Amino acid sequence: MPLVPRWCPTLLSSQPSVSCHGKAEECIGLCRALLSALHWLLRCTAASAERLREGLEAGTPAAGEKQLAMCLQRLEKTLSSTKNRALLHIAKLEEASSWTAIEHSLLKLGEILANLSNPQLRSQAEQCGTLIRSIPMMLSVHAEQMNKTGFPTVHAVILLEGTMNLTGETQSLVEQLTMVKRMQHIPTPLFVLEIWKACFVGLIESPEGTEELKWTAFTFLKIPQVLVKLKKYSHGDKDFTEDVNCAFEFLLKLTPLLDKADQRCNCDCTNFLLQECGKQGLLSEASVNSLMAKRKADREHAPQQKSGENANIQPNIQLILRAEPTVTNILKTMDADHSKSPEGLLGVLGHMLSGKSLDLLLAAAAATGKLKSFARKFINLNEFTTYGSEESTKPASVRALLFDISFLMLCHVAQTYGSEVILSESRTGADVPFFETWMQTCMPEEGKILNPDHPCFRPDSTKVESLVALLNNSSEMKLVQMKWHEACLSISAAILEILNAWENGVLAFESIQKITDNIKGKVCSLAVCAVAWLVAHVRMLGLDEREKSLQMIRQLAGPLFSENTLQFYNERVVIMNSILERMCADVLQQTATQIKFPSTGVDTMPYWNLLPPKRPIKEVLTDIFAKVLEKGWVDSRSIHIFDTLLHMGGVYWFCNNLIKELLKETRKEHALRAVELLYSIFCLDMQQVTLVLLGHILPGLLTDSSKWHSLMDPPGTALAKLAVWCALSSYSSHKGQASTRQKKRHREDIEDYISLFPLDDVQPSKLMRLLSSNEDDANILSSPTDRSMSSSLSASQLHTVNMRDPLNRVLANLFLLISSILGSRTAGPHTQFVQWFMEECVDCLEQGGRGSVLQFMPFTTVSELVKVSAMSSPKVVLAITDLSLPLGRQVAAKAIAAL
Repeated sequence: MPLVPRWCPTLLSSQPSVSCHGKAEECIGLCRALLSALHWLLRCTAASAERLREGLEAGTPAAGEKQLAMCLQRLEKTLSSTKNRALLHIAKLEEASSWTAIEHSLLKLGEILANLSNPQLRSQAEQCGTLIRSIPMMLSVHAEQMNKTGFPTVHAVILLEGTMNLTGETQSLVEQLTMVKRMQHIPTPLFVLEIWKACFVGLIESPEGTEELKWTAFTFLKIPQVLVKLKKYSHGDKDFTEDVNCAFEFLLKLTPLLDKADQRCNCDCTNFLLQECGKQGLLSEASVNSLMAKRKADREHAPQQKSGENANIQPNIQLILRAEPTVTNILKTMDADHSKSPEGLLGVLGHMLSGKSLDLLLAAAAATGKLKSFARKFINLNEFTTYGSEESTKPASVRALLFDISFLMLCHVAQTYGSEVILSESRTGADVPFFETWMQTCMPEEGKILNPDHPCFRPDSTKVESLVALLNNSSEMKLVQMKWHEACLSISAAILEILNAWENGVLAFESIQKITDNIKGKVCSLAVCAVAWLVAHVRMLGLDEREKSLQMIRQLAGPLFSENTLQFYNERVVIMNSILERMCADVLQQTATQIKFPSTGVDTMPYWNLLPPKRPIKEVLTDIFAKVLEKGWVDSRSIHIFDTLLHMGGVYWFCNNLIKELLKETRKEHALRAVELLYSIFCLDMQQVTLVLLGHILPGLLTDSSKWHSLMDPPGTALAKLAVWCALSSYSSHKGQASTRQKKRHREDIEDYISLFPLDDVQPSKLMRLLSSNEDDANILSSPTDRSMSSSLSASQLHTVNMRDPLNRVLANLFLLISSILGSRTAGPHTQFVQWFMEECVDCLEQGGRGSVLQFMPFTTVSELVKVSAMSSPKVVLAITDLSLPLGRQVAAKAIAAL
């Protein structure tokens, strides 16, 4: 039998509880002592079991069993205390080698007891083993929500990504979804089911045309890839495959939804989805066949899927799935030397322009992460075709077409998927290609106001004069040795000269018609460049000065009915008009002007101009949120309205007014539903919303006693939950790249957080004084009531987190405020709010370690929190302290030992 250590009298007593009210070092010593005692007890138990098994006991077998039972009883009593297990958890991190020895002793005991004849003793030993093995996992056990079947946050995140961010990185979406799943404790089958439900809803409600193709690509190309990455986050491939199968079993019961999707897409959507999941290894072949058979049986009772007029039309799903490998082939073709076979390349591009081929290929490229590469190839082609020397008529026309098609395609990509897809990150100055330069300085975009007198619109005057003469005197545009980039940059100044001549009576309307026909007759890109300048010019004119400029836009927008045009003219004109319509939309609305662009039968701007006229935007915001809350989920149209309101009102206005709506909720279920929906709405620009919420709105509510009543339950609980969700999401992703939709938004209403919380040497802020605190300062642990700067040291400072980052700064200040509230003598709803906030942090986090928002909490807050009854548990202490730091373990040990 092993020697008896000096701690055993306590452990062998009838009530094995340990406490320590001394210094932090003594509490850590207690943790180590407890670990050594546990090891000794395990060895005693193993020795007793060994003797019993081999029949080496001096007395009867019953006496041997009694001794083993006594050891197991003491083990069980020691381990049944959560407080003891928490102290052992700290000791395990302090002394990894001692914990390894305990694991070996546990394995040895298991081997000895495997053949034990007494089932009661064997069961008792297994229970002790389970408790020991649970010690390292104390912080990772969360109950999943088995009573809920709908998760509007997941639904809204998927709808937002599918509607507004098809080009976003798959990994970012995976991390966002994983965060939501963890924060809301969603079981995997219901989580996957909610993703599929949102995809089918998106497909059903998507407007016909480009948006429908984008949703199809998102559902059938991107989401299977998202699930493949989610599979890696799960504990076992087999388990995740079973969960996906279970999700499809649930999905098949939603017959009306699937029937509606089949009717919209003119095919069996579930069949295609199952095939894609099978290809990606998300489902076994047997599961795919079984699920297909069930859906086939259901479809026999569904409404008639095909009418006579669309029976022969290929479904978009088939077209998108075929477009994916085509994108790869086109990228390979574009890598070839353009000078060797320009005619062959022109044939490929011409085929891309027919029908909806271009939008199909772009959607497939966007969903598979190839759109940026796609755009880069076309920028290189466009740059290659800007100038050609010593060329005859045919090569000149081919070069003109390649320039024009690549220019139009790039404009279309920028307008459909955002200009960030086009822009290269490293090129500067002379290295920047012509198209990038033109797009950044001359192309009208949402939220971008252009100056028509900017130097970019005023090139070399001799080039402008020669272009004006060419447009006015020639019967058609010359092509040979034409420098197309110079023509595109000179056209704005040329149009200004022509407009002035027209307004002063030097040119008649017939001459203007001839000039505009020349501009759009050969290459449509010249017309695009001309209208881009005219849009900027019209904004600067008075009401009575706009007529001729708008008339010129009308002339440029109409097609040229002539036989003397270049190849693919009709196809190019369709794309040109789509580009012009988007360019002119804002200025036409502002000037109350109508220009009828040739229609393709499809709404090219389905989500534009959704706000009702002559209504205050605050009314629109409250109304749309009330409707969303009543429905319980966010649809694509609502997402676009929220995005427009966010753009118009600014982040503070948007966030503040929605928080006011949340605080009006008096029913718990409505308040919780509002949180789920608000979180997903805030995903429109989560980083900036979080800065406003945590840096302005919450401090305002917590420090103003006249507002404390609004923090009572249930709205206060709901706001605490929302604040934690936003903080966790932003902190986990703020080192990544902002999404396209977030980059486009202006920041005029966001205060400069460096000036808001100054960190300069002249006026050192509280944070800077904290940063200078000494890690070894005795005040930190020995005097928890001391509110000095050093007593507010946090783990983030020991991790040398960059405190010039706005989010880090805001989090640090919020936790300083929380610490101040907990330490004050005034209690109220604001104190209760802080408790809810911390409870939600614990509920959402597996461990308050490095990389979590809790690292910004001062260490001394722990001793204040454990005074709150709801927070005075060992697990809470473990969760809110950074156990990766020796100082964090000392703080935790001191707090737990005193409980």
